[in-house]
Amino acid sequence: MKNRTEFPCTIMRGGTSKGIFLMEKDLPEDPALRDRIILAVFGSPDIRQIDGLGGADSLTSKLAIIGPAKRSDYDIDYNFGAVGIDKPFVDYSANCGNISSAVGPFAVDKGLVKAVEPFTVVRIYNANTKKMIYSKVPVKEGKVVWEGDYAIDGCPGTAAKIELSFMDPGGATTGKLLPTGNIVDELKLDTGESYRVTIVDAGNPTAFVRAEELKLRGNELPAEFDQDMTTRAKLEAIRKKVGEMMGIRVSQSIPKISFIAPAQDFKTVTGKTVGKDSVSMLARVMAMGKMHKTFAITAGIPAAIGAVLPNSVVNQVVAGGKPVPADKEIVIGHPSGMMDVKVEMRTEKGQPHIVSCTVGRTARKIMEGTVFVPTTVYGTGR
Repeated sequence: MKNRTEFPCTIMRGGTSKGIFLMEKDLPEDPALRDRIILAVFGSPDIRQIDGLGGADSLTSKLAIIGPAKRSDYDIDYNFGAVGIDKPFVDYSANCGNISSAVGPFAVDKGLVKAVEPFTVVRIYNANTKKMIYSKVPVKEGKVVWEGDYAIDGCPGTAAKIELSFMDPGGATTGKLLPTGNIVDELKLDTGESYRVTIVDAGNPTAFVRAEELKLRGNELPAEFDQDMTTRAKLEAIRKKVGEMMGIRVSQSIPKISFIAPAQDFKTVTGKTVGKDSVSMLARVMAMGKMHKTFAITAGIPAAIGAVLPNSVVNQVVAGGKPVPADKEIVIGHPSGMMDVKVEMRTEKGQPHIVSCTVGRTARKIMEGTVFVPTTVYGTGR
């Protein structure tokens, strides 16, 4: 492995994100060396990532490391990394649901999983959350079907639908669906300001606060909101306080923070108007300090779960604190349009248990080939 400068590489779009897929077997076991290679592949740290394959945006500077399953009840292992752009880090603390949608097709396309028509169900073990994801991949004549008529907001055109089911997603980080044991917590910042939040640990642990408490409308778009340094700093302070309440190490990726508002007419980043009757609520989530241009699936999962948990901050916005039918599809209005999440929940010993959360996504293989890295990653000259 020493001084290796060529690595097989695939660039995939998954949902509304784009990532670089590398095989685990091609990377060194030493984590420090592995991350130096990955940073070189992406061209980080550099705000333009001009010397690598990164897209200079948090939604396109993403990594998937794929390997054969280490257990018989899974088909493949998948580890997600959020790669720093202007800072040299690879954050493995959380999963990305959108990149997850490309993992099943990648595995079938690479022959890691036997293709079965009309759908191949790929059992994915996500190392970040230590949870199972079922990916229902359309297949014809032994090959992945990429093209179709299914559209997702935040991605142009249409493609074949991939159904992603996140199995038993609760407690991915803390072991508990409600990390503090409370449906609603009141937290106080050092400034003395108080906020009511609901913290849900599923997909990725995410805290939800009402937009009106932040003196926001809830329909803000990234270009406008990212100029509001005061509110961005306040949300980051809330996020750090949530991490303390959960008892976890706060990273670039977790916990996530989202502000929500009741359904209302809103405009997307493309200028399209979405009517309030089309969504269950409006939600915005932060990604590395800025507003996510769409909405992370791993934040959509806890948002939808929060919607069906009676009297949570999310449920108050969606249904005024009233019960939501267990089979109801929750539609989240986000900066690029809408995302729907179906929650299967049942009560066990008087407590809510989330069986699964399912979303529809699309994916596309963009490029397959060899990526080159300089020998300087090994501490030697070019």
